[in-house]
Amino acid sequence: MSPLIATMVAGAAAGLLSMICAALVVFTARPSWVPLLVSYAIGALLGAVFLEILPHAFVLAKSPETVSATVLAGILGFFMLEKLVLWRHVHAHDLEGDGSAAHSHEGHQGRTGAMVVVGDSVHNFVDGIIIAAAFVTDPHLGVVTAMAIIAHEIPQEAGDVLVLLHSGLSRGRALGFNLFSSLATLVGGVIACLALQSLQQVVPYLLALASSSMIYVAVADLIPGLHRRVDFKASAWQVTLIALGVASIHWAHVLIME
Repeated sequence: MSPLIATMVAGAAAGLLSMICAALVVFTARPSWVPLLVSYAIGALLGAVFLEILPHAFVLAKSPETVSATVLAGILGFFMLEKLVLWRHVHAHDLEGDGSAAHSHEGHQGRTGAMVVVGDSVHNFVDGIIIAAAFVTDPHLGVVTAMAIIAHEIPQEAGDVLVLLHSGLSRGRALGFNLFSSLATLVGGVIACLALQSLQQVVPYLLALASSSMIYVAVADLIPGLHRRVDFKASAWQVTLIALGVASIHWAHVLIME
């Protein structure tokens, strides 16, 4: 299977599975599933980075130090980008002070929903690029990376749909916007795959940026949410599912290599 076809299949699978999970959350009204999916996603993301993606990047790159520097720069870059988004969000909220409370709340909810759709589309587009870079490098790496992306997409899309519902959208419209943003994974993957096949020398550094993105999402965005529940039962489930996420990446590697 060519990298382009594999990327398209993986991108479509990511969108389809995340949509199915989002629909389950919407129509069964069980947001309590999301924290469990998040724990698994953390393990899958970190397992893919440290067991698969970074090792391949170090092997392909002429300078391992440059790969490490790219990972560091990527983490700092994502931190600053998220700071900018949060600053704009808070600043816009502060400017609402001179309107009525009801109008301000409705406007705030509408902007929140719009921010979710735009931000999720950009994020999914980048995920498509990450999947393409992995498949161009090695089919086995592509499969493992796609698994980690899908594991992350499922709880993310489910959570995004809940935010869209809270912003006032109907179930149908929330799922429609979710489907629209999911297509960005396929678009990003196809564009990147066509470009990367002629730019092999930049692939190690794209893999490094992909690693920094996945590390930042897992450590800065997902793990802090788990600390809100400190009881023993919840903590035990979190640790178990994180370990299962890491183990699934390892098992996928073993099965693919056999």
